[in-house]
Amino acid sequence: MLIKLATWNINSLRLRMDLVARFIKLHQPDILCLQEIKCHNDDFPMDAVNALGYEHVAVNGQKGYHGVAILSRLPLELDDKKDLDGSGEARHLSVRLPQLSGSQPPLILHNFYVPAGGDKPDIEQNPKFRQKLAYFDLMTSWFSKLAKHDQQRLILLGDLNVAPLETDVWSHKQMLKVVSHTPIEVEKFSQTRAAYQFIDVMREFVPAQEKLFTWWSYRARDWQASNRGRRLDHIWTSPALKEAAKSMQVITETRSWPRPSDHVPVIAEFDL
Repeated sequence: MLIKLATWNINSLRLRMDLVARFIKLHQPDILCLQEIKCHNDDFPMDAVNALGYEHVAVNGQKGYHGVAILSRLPLELDDKKDLDGSGEARHLSVRLPQLSGSQPPLILHNFYVPAGGDKPDIEQNPKFRQKLAYFDLMTSWFSKLAKHDQQRLILLGDLNVAPLETDVWSHKQMLKVVSHTPIEVEKFSQTRAAYQFIDVMREFVPAQEKLFTWWSYRARDWQASNRGRRLDHIWTSPALKEAAKSMQVITETRSWPRPSDHVPVIAEFDL
């Protein structure tokens, strides 16, 4: 069964519900994972989402900040809403997809919005940066304690707020001291990925020596001309799904839509 899965930091769902509808009509993902929905569960635009064909929805929101959601055409079961660092911030949501499991281990989908980390890469002067590094430590600890990685069917995706490779930023040299690409962030990010031997799906389709971005700052007058991007959004799978990913595309066109998010969607197709 071929499944089209998308992830997108929408930067306020209620503000950009029209963009979500436009994206869905163009690309028809079976499952759409959103980050930074910036609304409480009670304010989630459920009717509008259902009208687009997504009858199965899981939400972990909070008023005005953060928040994640999973919209699905396929049945899903809530797995967890983990408050890893005890901050009360809505940054994680996981679901089980029973229709895609059968006699195999359950397929679990994790949707994350990792703390951005503020502007200054200094844990003493910037509590947000300290929170970000600690959050990765907690992710690493959690996944290192899960059942055997070679048997479990996991997909982890979302806005992880780190551009790990030199080619994941517009200038490695100039970004080394900028939050999202500092060596300590890349180290923590890599430890989390290694904790479950996650596979970087995007780089399975785009070689590591090629530039690959999913985010462009609002500060640029012409984001395409300057192209000072970063790859902050990711899709990972556990080793048990190594052969499942069949395609991947970054939908850069959305960055030019009216009132866009600074992130663009990433789509991957899986044979599950």
